[in-house]
Amino acid sequence: MYITITPQKLGDNYGQGVADFVAYLEKENEGKSMEDMEPFFNQHGDQISSKEVIRDIDNNTAKLKKTEPKFYSITLNPSQQELKHLTNHSEDLRQYTREVMKVYAASFHREIDGRPITVDDIKYYAKIEHERTYKGTDKVIRDNAPYYGKIVALKNEIQQIHSGKLSGDIASKMQQIQQLEREAPHQLNGQMITQGMAKEGSQSHIHIIVSRKDQSNRYSLSPGSKYKASEVEMNGKMVKRGFDRDRFFGASESTFDSLFQYKRNYVETYQARKTLVKQPQMYYANILGLPSNEKAIAFKLLGQAGLNTPLMNLPTNKVQLVMKAIKHVKRVLGKALESGSIGI
Repeated sequence: MYITITPQKLGDNYGQGVADFVAYLEKENEGKSMEDMEPFFNQHGDQISSKEVIRDIDNNTAKLKKTEPKFYSITLNPSQQELKHLTNHSEDLRQYTREVMKVYAASFHREIDGRPITVDDIKYYAKIEHERTYKGTDKVIRDNAPYYGKIVALKNEIQQIHSGKLSGDIASKMQQIQQLEREAPHQLNGQMITQGMAKEGSQSHIHIIVSRKDQSNRYSLSPGSKYKASEVEMNGKMVKRGFDRDRFFGASESTFDSLFQYKRNYVETYQARKTLVKQPQMYYANILGLPSNEKAIAFKLLGQAGLNTPLMNLPTNKVQLVMKAIKHVKRVLGKALESGSIGI
């Protein structure tokens, strides 16, 4: 499970409201029948219109400055392995989202009217998507870019020949385009992968729009707080503040495991990803110390993420050789996570 929390984008190119983001999330519903659409939902409702989402989020911004985010975007990105474990992606992920938002509320070190924050204090709307498209930042697109650039140039030349601005053999240039399309390193169903093409495999994930203000529109609840837990004096009394991201990420993962009886391998855990970043030697030592069957699964999962390194075939006593693969694996794993096509 790969989870991100992102504040509303503010600036000259972005509106103050949530309408543009909602429109972006509705793109997958275009051209579908009502039965096939994925509507917005929250803790207690399943069929919420985009108009209601926009109105409710945009009207819940009391006393927030123009420079402050009015909402946050949370994405829950299950791995291919996790998605295979589910029975019904839409129903299961809707149930999971509601449990995650309970964890989200509990991760605030805040009180409202002298009591801990609960999910009923959180104003949010979520939407499940089942597709992803290749972006310009994806490795396969960057690898195919030189071929795509040459193809675009050839197509421009063909247009100029048609318009009489250039002389040349169109048939020959078409053959060159076809040859480049075949030679591109990344293909999908016999076609060169290009930006905007739908990704293969299960791609279901959840987008959550969370208001910065609570349901009463009185209290600001920011998951972007730099504090995990602290107290500050405000108006003559001590007030709790903070949001524990580590708790949120870790508990969200545990929630998935308990909800769906999922047995998580070490390399799939949030704690393992933290260890890879902060203590890479320990990360590999932990993998090499796993029982044989779990270690085999770990290597398989890393291979699915594109991590074909010397680590895969090393005996457990060759730890010093493993260290040579660390930089490469960290780089590739980071790209795999960022791409949205999460393998582990």
